[in-house]
Amino acid sequence: MAKVSKKEYLKGWIPYRIKRYWAYIVITIVALVLPWIKINGNHFFLLNFDHKQLHFLFTRFDMQELYIMPFLLMLLFLGIFALTAFAGRAWCGWACPQTIFRVIYRDLIETKLLGLRKNIKNKQKEPDYSKHRGKQIIAILIWSVLALIAAADFMWFFVPPETFFKYLQDPANHTVMIGFVLGVAAFLVADVVFIKENFCIYICPYSRVQSVLFDEDTIMAVYDPIRGGRIYEGHGGDKHKVANSQKELLERDPDAECTACESCVRVCPTHIDIRKGLQLECINCLECVDACTTVMGALGKPSLVQWSSERETEKHEGKTRYFRPKILGYAGVLTLVLIAMFVMGSKKENMLLNINKDTRLYKVLANGQVENSYLGLFQNTDIKKHTYYFSVDNPNIEIVRPAEAFKLGARSKRKKAILLRAKKPLVKDAKEDTSIPITINAFAVDDKKKISIFRKAVFIYPSKKNYEAELKKAKAAE
Repeated sequence: MAKVSKKEYLKGWIPYRIKRYWAYIVITIVALVLPWIKINGNHFFLLNFDHKQLHFLFTRFDMQELYIMPFLLMLLFLGIFALTAFAGRAWCGWACPQTIFRVIYRDLIETKLLGLRKNIKNKQKEPDYSKHRGKQIIAILIWSVLALIAAADFMWFFVPPETFFKYLQDPANHTVMIGFVLGVAAFLVADVVFIKENFCIYICPYSRVQSVLFDEDTIMAVYDPIRGGRIYEGHGGDKHKVANSQKELLERDPDAECTACESCVRVCPTHIDIRKGLQLECINCLECVDACTTVMGALGKPSLVQWSSERETEKHEGKTRYFRPKILGYAGVLTLVLIAMFVMGSKKENMLLNINKDTRLYKVLANGQVENSYLGLFQNTDIKKHTYYFSVDNPNIEIVRPAEAFKLGARSKRKKAILLRAKKPLVKDAKEDTSIPITINAFAVDDKKKISIFRKAVFIYPSKKNYEAELKKAKAAE
């Protein structure tokens, strides 16, 4: 392979580490700012348990409209599966809060601010905290403050910030919220300071799931054994067959380009050797790619560890197939789910109505007319007040109560007693009470085109025998 100068080879090269840091900054800013943004009083995403509401894409959905939640869950899981099949554990290395928090604590606080890690490139070794106990305590205290902010930010997607700070002023009546925030913060301190990457290796279930989603075209950090040489030989990387030096490697493979410097090993936050092949612990942070690029670039050669696929880098069987059937299948299903979600979301009702029949089936008046009573719960989910009324699709049934339209404020609800009366006999000589299907059309008098909903109900008309008995009682009571 022809060599070029280090300066020429590395010209314009930006380490993945720097790109990840910029991604972390953007994600952090978005996570902190997004809960504060409101359009027409609605948040981008808010699962509000206080008011039993879901805000999504600045649209408010009430409890009766949570049919959108299954679509969100499908998008979440299918999106993770699709991303994993396409780019491995890219989520873990580039967007997972666990990784971001560890970078903030280890690389920013411990290394840059306090100098506890003089050589940030060696992530395999821990600082000697016994000699720097004071700095360790300071690091934990700084992270504890940041953990509280992160926990509060997480809570803002369930309790909006303006309400959150209002609740903080009355802690005695909001112990659950405060306890939850403190609990999450305590977990983040324990996780980031003491559990570390062991969470990714032993606790997180994603590492076990992702292995079944990979194929030879999945993009990940891959070592090229053909160019670099096989550091490990034997089943499972037998420790007795490890080339621990470049000399041993060259004796095994005279054309091997790996220098056995182990730079790719020292920078790995999960303490693996990428040269051993695909491993569950790899989080696709691409630190090993940066390390090898620097070393091999100094020799005027391409990196032996690439962000590529096994097909292209390890097996050399051609280019990576990005648009393969599995990926196209995921894309198709995700597209269908998105379409279904937006179609359902576009049918959002700005008025909700529940109509329940009264326990008494009917009432026969002394003049022979039959009445049915109902209880209606009207809810205005719009951002402004409206005047409401309703109609019944049966011309032989009239509305007795409420007698006139009524006003309902924005995002408020009201119970209304509804009384319907048959203008004339609806059933003759029936041996049993008859259920007559009716449709109630509730609408906003001031904006019927926008707010108009229909609800099914039944009007019970008595049998001839029951009608005569009830009529007799009504006349006697009169």
